[in-house]
Amino acid sequence: MTTHADHCEVCPVNKNSKLVRMGIDVTSFDHLVALAGNPNVGKSTVFNSLTGLKQHTGNWPGKTVVRAEGAFAYGGKRFKVVDLPGTYSLLSTSNDEEVARDFLLFGSPDVTVVIVDATRLERNMNLVLQVLEITDRAVICLNLVDEAKRHGITVDARSLMRETGVPVVPTVARTGEGMPELLGRIDEVASGEFVCKPRRVWTESKRLKKAVDAVAEQLKKEFPSLPNVRWVALRLFEGDQKIIDAIRSGELTDLAESVRTNGAAKNEKTVHHVTT
Repeated sequence: MTTHADHCEVCPVNKNSKLVRMGIDVTSFDHLVALAGNPNVGKSTVFNSLTGLKQHTGNWPGKTVVRAEGAFAYGGKRFKVVDLPGTYSLLSTSNDEEVARDFLLFGSPDVTVVIVDATRLERNMNLVLQVLEITDRAVICLNLVDEAKRHGITVDARSLMRETGVPVVPTVARTGEGMPELLGRIDEVASGEFVCKPRRVWTESKRLKKAVDAVAEQLKKEFPSLPNVRWVALRLFEGDQKIIDAIRSGELTDLAESVRTNGAAKNEKTVHHVTT
């Protein structure tokens, strides 16, 4: 088993593994992959490159927010891909942010790929750090490196990997550059071959960590099936009224179950509409 310190910024690729784009065939799968990112970072291009779909949309249950799902096979395993709404934050001030947040919290993806724009990295890091608060299994797709180069911008992927504790893969999704490396990283993280050690701001304060752990323990007792209790505890400290109301009403458990039922359960059967 390897950790983030054992790899360079560009992952090794299994030469015997090939990408098989499966379109909308998500009747069963081995691993669930979520794609997250700010608007206009090339997220849909990454999705299309992985699945072979040009456009594949529907609505999230109970929402007017567009969802996209597809699948691919790699290394003898089947991966379902869920393209989350483009969002700048997971603090749930809009329907898009709420959908993305709830899926990452309760959908239990095996890997979350956060696509960032290499020309505007600082602007994108807010979402990256929020995602790393939620999950131990993430990959940063450093997209649009060709545009960054054209503007005289160089991003040190190795340093970014050390700072975040998760794999960083430079890509130009539009041309396919870096996509084989991205596939390799997704496979490694999903299988547990690569163990991420994400940086979390709240763990850097011992007092805050102790307080969050105490509240998380109480939440676990009240909601034993609830994943990501520490993130929920953090939101309570920050006064997130929606989380507070959901806990008081007991709807938090219902919400988690709804997300798992509508898109996260393995071997599910789904019906979608495809537009090309």
